Amino acid sequence: MNKIERQNRIKYLIQTGHIGTQEEIKNLLQKEGITVTQATLSRDLREIGLLKLRDASGKLYYSLAEVVGATFDAAVRSYILKVARAGFMLVLHTNLGEADVLANLIDNSEIPEIIGTVAGADTLLVICKDEETAKAFEKDLATGV
Repeated sequence: MNKIERQNRIKYLIQTGHIGTQEEIKNLLQKEGITVTQATLSRDLREIGLLKLRDASGKLYYSLAEVVGATFDAAVRSYILKVARAGFMLVLHTNLGEADVLANLIDNSEIPEIIGTVAGADTLLVICKDEETAKAFEKDLATGV
């Protein structure tokens, strides 16, 4: 099984189940005859852009984040603690270890108005094509803050 097929299978498992840990994902894959190392699974989850949400009882579970057109869903916005704009660039502050997940989501969404991203551990720089685009994204992203 190649990487794309494995990642699609992981997405399917996340969409159809209430999975809270990487170990659960690994076990489900193994039941289907798919062997994966912990390092590979971690990389897959980061590339897929999974987010962790809390259900009504407070239990954490994985969820797929979505970018629809040029609008980010509430799950994506919930990871952003603070948004600042400098001209055509946005600086997004997240919790430690979440900036690269958001960078992957934004980069994979292939929004033409976004030129690229640079992620640290808790800070993400989003480079937009112009200042008007940055203003629009700032407004959209700030609604979850």
